[in-house]
Amino acid sequence: MPTDNASCEAGTSVQETQFSAIPDDAEAIFGNAHDPNVTSNEHTHSRHNDLPHSSYGTTDGTANSISPKNDTTGDAPKATTSPRALSPDLLRGLLMVLQAVDHCSVSQGAWRHGIALESEQDGTIVNKWNGPVPWTARMLTHLCAPGFMFLLGMGIVYFGRSRSKLGWSSWQMVKHFAIRAFVLAAVSELLITLPFGRGRIAILNIVLLALAVNYLLAGLLWLVVNASEQVLSTLLESFFTSSSDDEVERPLLQDVTKSVSVWATRCSWHIHNGLLLVLAIITIAWNQWLSPHHGHCPLDISSGYSGPTQPNSTGLGPWFDFWFITVQNPLVISPFPPLAWLSPAILGLLYGRIILSRKWKAYTINAGNALFGVFLMLLFVLTRLLHLGNLSENCLRMPEQIASPGRNEYLASFRSFFYIVKYPPSFAFVAFTMSINFFLLAVFGTLSEKAARRIPGLLVFGQSALFFYILHLLLFFCLSFPVKRWFGHELDRIDPTTGRPAVGTEGRPAVMWYGRFKSTRGVSSVWRFF
Repeated sequence: MPTDNASCEAGTSVQETQFSAIPDDAEAIFGNAHDPNVTSNEHTHSRHNDLPHSSYGTTDGTANSISPKNDTTGDAPKATTSPRALSPDLLRGLLMVLQAVDHCSVSQGAWRHGIALESEQDGTIVNKWNGPVPWTARMLTHLCAPGFMFLLGMGIVYFGRSRSKLGWSSWQMVKHFAIRAFVLAAVSELLITLPFGRGRIAILNIVLLALAVNYLLAGLLWLVVNASEQVLSTLLESFFTSSSDDEVERPLLQDVTKSVSVWATRCSWHIHNGLLLVLAIITIAWNQWLSPHHGHCPLDISSGYSGPTQPNSTGLGPWFDFWFITVQNPLVISPFPPLAWLSPAILGLLYGRIILSRKWKAYTINAGNALFGVFLMLLFVLTRLLHLGNLSENCLRMPEQIASPGRNEYLASFRSFFYIVKYPPSFAFVAFTMSINFFLLAVFGTLSEKAARRIPGLLVFGQSALFFYILHLLLFFCLSFPVKRWFGHELDRIDPTTGRPAVGTEGRPAVMWYGRFKSTRGVSSVWRFF
């Protein structure tokens, strides 16, 4: 993540970054919509799309102190369109593809939904790994949820900047955030809870509801930070200039009525970035603090047992539990407690502020993304070595752990090292997955537009992601009903939405049936072509 003190100096245009014109509003979660009102001066290297969630907008204007470096030119630039950075679209598209793989396996019951045969849940004992293919697929799909939350936060920064330049008030933005969050929640209920809950479940939260809540919270947080940054800047200037006869240069900021000095703006900007970083750490650390067992499995449980070690409850009531820990009861199934996933969204806010702080060269952004990815990966390695932030201490009971008692359980095997808890996300989970996401941003950032468009599907899915999300859910899960009816077989686990044995499918029976069918056709039959 690039940082530079020079980014706090005033007197230059907003920015010329590879990400600068990532869209400013969005189709509810992931997609983009063209916005002709964004200027090419504001978004150099960008194509303008509307995008609130996991895309990007901008944040500057009436209430802007997002970046200490703002455009001080007096003339309003002529609105034009310019090519947009494609690396965020490519990342979003890749995450959508990985998510589709995950949802396909779930809808067809292809394999158990986890790295191990038990789901990656806080305080859950696991004693057998999933197969190589599902293990690999699951590790890749772990990138999706934190990646979407991060893009959500960054998108809010860009969105706010763009709308501020168009003259939107803070209340208009609050209204927008609230309506957008409501729409996402409604889509979650109508397209997920109703058809798959089958009238038995009131809330089935498989990430969309968490995105809705965190979109609203991150949007409100951005408005608070934006306003308080200016207040602090003005207070700092007033305090220090009142005791000095020296006049301080006061550049004109476009979104405030009173000029503030360069040093006060710089100081306020850094302080608020520091507060956002602290808040991002707190909001991931509270998953450890609020865990019923603080991420530790009891040692006195028999070696053959696998599964949760105790009821998953904080003891503060079901309403509190819904926001912070995974919940599964007759009315609510929520593996994505909204506030447990807030940290990546706040990291996205911080990242967006830094990206918009100055004119970054593309190679600087790519290098910064790669270096921050390395930093996060080092943090992940430390969680393994120091037994901190894992939510899975003493929970690995695989043959390799049993064969080496007393050894660091995460160093017993390759798969043990990468066992991470997702429900709720541990610090290790966020560090590892966001490290890979930053590496991907760095790689995609090196591609030209021509090269990016040669990658099949990623830009298409990344630029119309919410539509793809809805479409693939409808296709996978609606088709799963007849497929399971014709080719399904009972699995050795219970479906939480029905309370009955889960039903899965595999392609082999269908292929065997077709082989027998075509063998009955004549030697010149078209059916023999398949």
